[in-house]
Amino acid sequence: MSDEPRLQSEPRGGVPRVTDTPEGFEEACERLAQGTGSVAADAERASGYRYGHEDWLVQFKRTGSGIVLLDPIALGRAGADWEEFNRAVGDATWIIHDSLQDLPGFADLGMRPQRLFDTEIAARLLGLKHFGLAAVTAHYLGITLAKEHSAADWSYRPLPRDWRNYAALDVELLIELEDRMRAELKAQGKDGWAEEEFAAALAKGTGPQPVHPTPWMRISHFTVLGHDRRGQAVAKALWEKRDELARADDIAPTLLLSDAAIIEAARKKPHNARQFRAIRSLNERVRIHMGNEQDKMFERYAPIQRSVKPKVWKETIQEALKLRPSQWPQPQAPSRSANANAPRSMRYWAEHHPDRFARLKAARAAVASIASDTRTPVDIVIKPQIIRNLCWHDDPAHIDIPGFLREQGAREWQIALVSESVTRAIM
Repeated sequence: MSDEPRLQSEPRGGVPRVTDTPEGFEEACERLAQGTGSVAADAERASGYRYGHEDWLVQFKRTGSGIVLLDPIALGRAGADWEEFNRAVGDATWIIHDSLQDLPGFADLGMRPQRLFDTEIAARLLGLKHFGLAAVTAHYLGITLAKEHSAADWSYRPLPRDWRNYAALDVELLIELEDRMRAELKAQGKDGWAEEEFAAALAKGTGPQPVHPTPWMRISHFTVLGHDRRGQAVAKALWEKRDELARADDIAPTLLLSDAAIIEAARKKPHNARQFRAIRSLNERVRIHMGNEQDKMFERYAPIQRSVKPKVWKETIQEALKLRPSQWPQPQAPSRSANANAPRSMRYWAEHHPDRFARLKAARAAVASIASDTRTPVDIVIKPQIIRNLCWHDDPAHIDIPGFLREQGAREWQIALVSESVTRAIM
């Protein structure tokens, strides 16, 4: 194989058009039903532009079927029956790169993949240092893909040819990639491990998605507010107002008000018009400058941005500052659950729990040895947090270690691989 991968700039079968009519959908399903083998799959969203995270384009390829690009929004409005799609692909394996990004969207549409091959998971198991799709295709196929529109506004219609080309390339090589990676997994004795990981990802990606109990606390750099509960009240109020407006106008919340603006307002707590005007980010329209074609995409949302006047944020802040302390957000009590995660700081372990720290060092050394022997990254052999949680116990000698690892979410292959060595290390 050449040291320099060759660039593939277009799919071998040409750049397909987008299917957005019931008739076209039926024809696409027929093509996929007549194909054989696995189904390469991918999806594109409009994150950063639209409020939601729904798929605006889904793309598939199957041997004998070619590449199919489907517009799920238009097809949904036209009454397309996704059960027809499910029947067309049957129980074929879906090949997806980084499946947890795409499986929830597929499930929301009504697609029901039965089996999975995740090329990113496979790459991690095989010890690749770089596991983005372009890096993986370069490693196994000697081909790198032209990737230029990953952050595009995929809700834009009609989709330009270059964008369709980009989307098609995402599935162009996945079938060949699955063949090569399956062979390598088997050669390394990791094919069984991979199947467990794929099954777990499929169940997680198509099952109910977790909802964050306090989403406003996910504001970037929220921790700088520390224990300033009044500031937290301002941040919470601004986040909720921003979310309300963004949902109503189907625009990304950060295009109405940046996280940085929320944090600045929460820290400064402007009490009057002069103080409010001094915070420029609350008074100016959010502008994204990427220096490329994305700037034009963002400008499509300028009318919505201009419709939200600065006084909205000013009034929201004023209402938050009127709240009584009893109405401020309550601090989260530390978890007292037996399953609470052990501390991550090694310094804390060493200074306050030297016996536990000694066990942890021994267990980590055992896992590192297994990782080296199997040519598998340490964090793939078993999650470091699981080992920390195990060693945090005062008396691990009386713990059913395989059972503990299973309760913590370890796969059966991981338990079989590490439990004996870890048990000897910490006893």
